Amino acid sequence: MGELDLILILKMVMIGIVQGFTEPIPVSSSGHVMIASEILGLGEQGFTFAILTNTASLLAIMFIYRKDIARLAVNSIQYIRTREQTYKSDFLFVCYIVIGTIPAGVLGVLLSDFIAESVSMTTIALMLFVTGIALFLIRNMKGKKDESTMTAKDAILVGLGQAVALTPGISRSGATIITAIAVGLKQETALRFSFMLYIPVSLGGVVLGFTDFLDEPDKAALAVPYAAAFIATLIMSYFAMRWFMGIMKHGKLIYFTYYCFLAGTLLLIFF
Repeated sequence: MGELDLILILKMVMIGIVQGFTEPIPVSSSGHVMIASEILGLGEQGFTFAILTNTASLLAIMFIYRKDIARLAVNSIQYIRTREQTYKSDFLFVCYIVIGTIPAGVLGVLLSDFIAESVSMTTIALMLFVTGIALFLIRNMKGKKDESTMTAKDAILVGLGQAVALTPGISRSGATIITAIAVGLKQETALRFSFMLYIPVSLGGVVLGFTDFLDEPDKAALAVPYAAAFIATLIMSYFAMRWFMGIMKHGKLIYFTYYCFLAGTLLLIFF
C-alpha cells in the first residue's frame, strides 16, 4: 500500500468519524461531511460513499433500538391477529411511523435534483442558524404525550419536519425532534419517534440507491478506503447516539443551539 493510499484511507476514516458523530445529533451530518471533505481536499463525496456511510449509521441505530424494533414488530402482528388492546399502542405507533415517513419519501423523490443543486456552504451556514433558533425556541418545552397518547396528526407534523430536513444544512434528527417536542411529545418519546422515522427513510434510500451503487465505476479501487469509512461511521454513530440519548435525558439541547450558531458563523467567515 502506497503512501497516497494510506493518506486517502486516513481521510476517509476522518470523514466517516464526522458522518458517524453528526448523524444522530441535531447539527446536519450531510452539511458537516461537505465541510470536512472541503477541508481535507476530497471534494464532494459520491453517491456510493453516501449510501455506505448512511447504512453504517442505520445499522448502529437499529442495534441500539433493536429491542424496541422487535417489540413493535411482534406486538403489531399480535394486534392484527387478536385485536387485543394490550398490543394496540405499539400497533398504532408503527402506523404513525409509516404516516410520518410519507412526506419525506414523497418530497425526496420529487425534489431530489433540486436539493442536490441547492447545496452550498452559505446554504449550510444559514440552515445551521435556522436549526439553532428552532432548538432555542423549544429548549424549555416539556411535553406530556408518549407513544400511547400521540396522534396521527402529531405523526404527520413530525413527518413534515423530516421533509424540511431534506434541505441541506437542516438536521434530520434536529427537525424531527424539534417538531415532536413542539407538538407536545415527551423528550424521550420525541427521540425514539425521530429515530424510528429514520429507519424506513434510510432503508428506502439504500434500496433506491442500490443500482447506482452497483454502477459506481470506482468502487473497486476505493474498496479499502470505503470499508474504513464504513467501520469508522458505524462505531462513531453508536457512541454518538448513546451520548445524545444522555443529552436528551437531561434536557440539554441548548448546547446544540450554541454550536449551530458558532458553526454557522465560522462557515460564513471562512467559506
